Amino acid sequence: MTDSPEKPLLLRDARIVLPDEVIERGTLLIDGPLIARTSQPGENGFPEYDLSGLTLFPGFIDAHIHGAIGVDTMAGSAADLDRVSHFLATCGVTGWLPTLVPAPAAEYARAIRSIDEAANHNASARILGVHYEGPFVNSVQCGALHAEFFRTFSGSRDLDDLPMLSDQRAKHLTTMAPEIAGGIELVRELTRRGWIVSLGHTRADFEILDKALGAGARHMTHFMNAMTPLHHRAPGPIGWGLARDEVTCDFIADGVHLDREMLRLLLKLKSSDRLSLISDAVAAAGMGDGDFEIWGETITVKNGRTANARGSIAGSVITMLDAVRMMLSLGSSEVEVAKMAATNPARLLGIYQECGSIEEGKRADLVALDGEGQVVLTLVGGTIVFDARKE
Repeated sequence: MTDSPEKPLLLRDARIVLPDEVIERGTLLIDGPLIARTSQPGENGFPEYDLSGLTLFPGFIDAHIHGAIGVDTMAGSAADLDRVSHFLATCGVTGWLPTLVPAPAAEYARAIRSIDEAANHNASARILGVHYEGPFVNSVQCGALHAEFFRTFSGSRDLDDLPMLSDQRAKHLTTMAPEIAGGIELVRELTRRGWIVSLGHTRADFEILDKALGAGARHMTHFMNAMTPLHHRAPGPIGWGLARDEVTCDFIADGVHLDREMLRLLLKLKSSDRLSLISDAVAAAGMGDGDFEIWGETITVKNGRTANARGSIAGSVITMLDAVRMMLSLGSSEVEVAKMAATNPARLLGIYQECGSIEEGKRADLVALDGEGQVVLTLVGGTIVFDARKE
């Protein structure tokens, strides 16, 4: 459902998670798509929405998600993607990047057409761009990706069959391994074209990773997963990511991809200023346990864990809301979680000037959670796109 107020709207008496503090009882004035003012209780004269007992976060941004509720971003129609957008809004997500896996050029082209169409008219969680996970990655660290579609780089023409979205504002992110043939030149070419380059599915050493950093790659994908394990004589990409303060990382906080104690250690070593939450969810997310046909193979979900026929973890079945709850349960503050779920993803995508935090003049992309961590209200650009009290 959508509910767009004709007049400015007051969100009253909420706990509000600001960039550096939590206001225990405050009010936001929403005027059109923007936060017009943060104010104290007592301001009146506008329609009001009572958020007493709720905590207001900036809307979550998921930069790595392959699908949900039975929809695969590689195969879904525009209408299917609209359904995913609505589902994500019920989980507090206000912006997302449909994520594509290595595939033939024709499949990429079809997926981009659907994403383009959905992005142009979706009325729920916004499609902010597209994320190509591969195909320029290391076959030894393939994870659940199909290595037969992996590539090396020999020149700009090798990017011609990775179509871009038609909207000039759309963000284009790719995960790649800098050690593949032509990898450093690929980082340079992607950066020159305005792509966001993230390092992942990699076995690169410090020397190669430093070259990639110099060429424009400053982020790492699902940190610690699908990369060489940390070893005291061969620190590899994990040691490099921990050692380089200028490098940011995203990670899957599901307790499966990373143990809960490793999540605590990662937050301690890297800090909430340099970490982003992702779901890495596949089409089975929101569908419970069972067998699902995804990416041309059967992926089994049991007790919240995915596995393909090779026994590899094949993405997750969590949402960003689950990741937020996980980090809160581990002792992260609400300010820290807002950074990891909204602010840092917005910075990564270059849209922090418009969203990713609750500040005057920014988009009213917001989510209100109750004391149990359930979503009660989600707004996208000032429009109520999910209201649990009316569902």
